[in-house]
Amino acid sequence: MAEQNKQAAFSSGSASAAGSVGAASTGLAQSIPDVRHWPHPNLSTWGRPPLNIVLYQPEIPANTGNISRTCVVTGAALHLIEPLGFDISERAVRRAGLDYWQKLQLYTYRDWADFLARNPGAEIFLVTTKGSVPYTEIRYPRGAFLVFGRETAGLPEELHQAYPGRRLRIPMRSEYRSLNLSNAVAVVLFEALRQQGFPDLL
Repeated sequence: MAEQNKQAAFSSGSASAAGSVGAASTGLAQSIPDVRHWPHPNLSTWGRPPLNIVLYQPEIPANTGNISRTCVVTGAALHLIEPLGFDISERAVRRAGLDYWQKLQLYTYRDWADFLARNPGAEIFLVTTKGSVPYTEIRYPRGAFLVFGRETAGLPEELHQAYPGRRLRIPMRSEYRSLNLSNAVAVVLFEALRQQGFPDLL
């Protein structure tokens, strides 16, 4: 309950923008007619993903491109929280994703409040160097949202305060700051998929 209250307080500052979007009954983001966001999700052809990867204000296009490819081959959906450090149509993003890019289940959001409004009831886990729980010690429910921060700054303090019991870490040597973002996503994503029995994967 404390986490929910903190989450509500964090999102209330942008309630007017988020309220205009509405909530999706499926628990996945709704498509909205906004030419700034690409592509428009076609929910009629997308099934419910086993897991969701959320990148909070990613800065390096090649990382997002590599993550997009990982999402496609595993069936995960990719969610991007703006502002982004690049144009989503940049060649660096698509080149990293190669021919997988057009098959990506992709959603974009104006801010964190927009993300919460469009994904009501989302099971959220933060992956952060400030986490206290090793990522292997969590049970990941189907459809969980794994949230990763910016390459240079990580996640904002408001998210740490909103989800104090859901902060996961990848063990590493203390003298180094962090893994590459795309590597970190792959590490946690495949552990979660392993727990689920690698659904629909060969």
